[in-house]
Amino acid sequence: MSIISIKPAQGTWVVRAGGAVIAESARAMELREDGHEPVIYFPREDVAMAFLDRTDHSTHCPFKGDASYFSIMSKSRTYPNAVWSYERPKDDAASIGDHLAFYQQDGVTVEQV
Repeated sequence: MSIISIKPAQGTWVVRAGGAVIAESARAMELREDGHEPVIYFPREDVAMAFLDRTDHSTHCPFKGDASYFSIMSKSRTYPNAVWSYERPKDDAASIGDHLAFYQQDGVTVEQV
């Protein structure tokens, strides 16, 4: 059985994709789940949503709920399904509702500044 914990992330966090800053927040949340690396979730208001394009992809987590996905549309390339959000999370994950998380990959970084 997986256990999750969510708490405010310390400091300011930033997401860069294709050289552009996509998100920056001092109000991010850190989610920890057994067997996984910690994930930083950014409040939607702190994300440049103009760079994101909703996709049809979705996944289900028994602890967090159904995740919707977005691709990042940078000037140099598209990062498919690189962003996810639990828009109607289960009660235990309610604090990440209206937040977005980003897959780190070549050209996409999530870091504390």
